Amino acid sequence: MIGTSNADGTQTGRRLVVFGDAAGESGYADVLRRVAGLTEVASTADFGDRVVDHTQTARAQATVFADLGVAVVAADDDQASALAANCSADGDILAVEPERVHSIRTAGTGVPDADRAAYLRGYSDGVADLAARLGGVATTALATQAFADTDEFTWGLLATGVSTTGATGSGVRVAVLDTGLDLTHPDFAGREITSAAFVDGVTSAQDGHGHGTHCVGTSCGPRTPSTGRRFGIAYEATLFVGKVLGDDGSGADEGILAGLNWALTNRVDVVSMSLGADVRTVSAAYETVGRRALSAGTLIVAAAGNNANRPADPGFVGVPANSPSIAAVGATDQRSAIAPFSARSTDVEGGNVDIAAPGVDVYSSWPVFPPGSSEGGAASRYNTISGTSMATPHVAGIAALWAQTTGRRGRDLWTTLTQQARRLDVPASDVGAGLVQAPR
Repeated sequence: MIGTSNADGTQTGRRLVVFGDAAGESGYADVLRRVAGLTEVASTADFGDRVVDHTQTARAQATVFADLGVAVVAADDDQASALAANCSADGDILAVEPERVHSIRTAGTGVPDADRAAYLRGYSDGVADLAARLGGVATTALATQAFADTDEFTWGLLATGVSTTGATGSGVRVAVLDTGLDLTHPDFAGREITSAAFVDGVTSAQDGHGHGTHCVGTSCGPRTPSTGRRFGIAYEATLFVGKVLGDDGSGADEGILAGLNWALTNRVDVVSMSLGADVRTVSAAYETVGRRALSAGTLIVAAAGNNANRPADPGFVGVPANSPSIAAVGATDQRSAIAPFSARSTDVEGGNVDIAAPGVDVYSSWPVFPPGSSEGGAASRYNTISGTSMATPHVAGIAALWAQTTGRRGRDLWTTLTQQARRLDVPASDVGAGLVQAPR
């Protein structure tokens, strides 16, 4: 139903070990050997391109992501206890936490489009009526023009000003870490794409789900699609596609961290992650990665989550979006109201929504699946779906436009996005700084 999420944060039984600066990149593996007696330790530093090859690390007790300062460890109870006992704020190990499974952030699965649209309209109208009864507070945004797709542009591109900007994303590197991309999609034919897979047993970033293709389409799709209206934002950005989630739409921390390590190694400017787990506690691993990324000039944006069922339950921002150094993205509808599934900020440090973007009934690229497949054998190369997953690539693509026009990166780019956002008469706990806007 609307507002549900399958991202429950199931634990895999392995641990994430977060290293302190005292360990030093060259000493991460030695720390694991010395503290926990682990003998089979693989490291991204052992590979020429610093990208994990799962076929060569399958037997390892631990995999170290040297650029991130994090390792995934298969440890027994005694080894795990030894690692935890050595945690300190200024030592070799900062934290040990469970490895979790993350999932896509799409809402409304299994709900007919007409029913979902009616629900959203009813929710928006109800909030507007309530606001009016309370004296007109918060009615401005809800009373504004309702955006709709046209023959030229999706409503999201109209609402965010992408339809009138001259920016293209040229010279900016954008990585989308998701279920991959339909590499045969005609809208990406001839496009230079760097891709890699970080899912066990998978060697290609080919998307067998659809979610990743949709997110890549929104963030970096073409200026002129092979058919229909424009849906892509940074159409001249240099595109990196990492398959970190399987075709079932889920994946463990190891694959996601491998994708992040790959992205930072390739010095991407913006990373888009429409994935997460419904866990309130901040992950020390993702906060460490987010902080290192910002220092390197890379901004990571992540979906806030779809665990709300408004107005009864506003939900909460989950991992990894609740990391203070990762920008959390909420979803708005065509009337600039908060989407009923979009998670609200919490009192956890970093657990706030930072910015919002269009996330309801978003049209973008989609794979054509074989007849009889679980995805229904879609006859079209396009699909319309909802979620904070759909809002996140809007922010990533627009971040690329601002990176191109201002030259700003990392923390400065984040500040620009929030400063230039369109303020909404909706609580900041729902939309942060407001609705993301493209350069004029």
